[in-house]
Amino acid sequence: MADYQIEAQTRTVKGKKVKRLRRDGITPITVYGRKIEPMTLQTNTKDLSLTLRDAGGTNLIDLNVDGDTYNVIARDVQRDVIKRTILHADFIAIDESARITAEVPVILEGVSPVVASRKGILLTGPNTVAVEMQAVNMIDSIRVDLSQLLELGDSIFVKDLQVEDTVRILNDPEQMVARVSQTSAARREEALATVAELEGMTEDLDPSQVEVAGEDDEEDEI
Repeated sequence: MADYQIEAQTRTVKGKKVKRLRRDGITPITVYGRKIEPMTLQTNTKDLSLTLRDAGGTNLIDLNVDGDTYNVIARDVQRDVIKRTILHADFIAIDESARITAEVPVILEGVSPVVASRKGILLTGPNTVAVEMQAVNMIDSIRVDLSQLLELGDSIFVKDLQVEDTVRILNDPEQMVARVSQTSAARREEALATVAELEGMTEDLDPSQVEVAGEDDEEDEI
């Protein structure tokens, strides 16, 4: 049994007439699947909104239709541009043993000590990664602990993300997820210090000991 459920009924109203359903707090939905015929259904708009808010597009949902239950995942949700209310939703009925792909959020947790001390800044990469997994082993996020970034230059890459063996991340393993870098002020101070050091070295030179290239050759020719 999935953590999320939706109660739905067979829908006979179609086309432009579905506007009446929406006014009555009912949203038209459609379910597709390799092993089932497409189903034209309807469900309570408020219940649907709450379920989709919590389940997102990576969690299994039990769709109960006239006594039958289907394991589904939300795939396409159409919303009103202004009100953001749900106009229509498509679901995919899946076999729990089948492998599926999905975009999973990367959630950054904790604080790097370097960043906390304001000696560095945090640079971040993608906020989602593509994963392949069995539907029954679906994950809704990948969490990353930033407190392990202890020094400037420390990085976390896709290859460092911790997931179960049943989950395969499809992104480039060398893709950067998070890195601690110098602040712009620190880089500027370092550059100024380098310039000052070079100027100091120049001032310490004894002009009489500076050898000019080609000078000895000219004397030999005379």
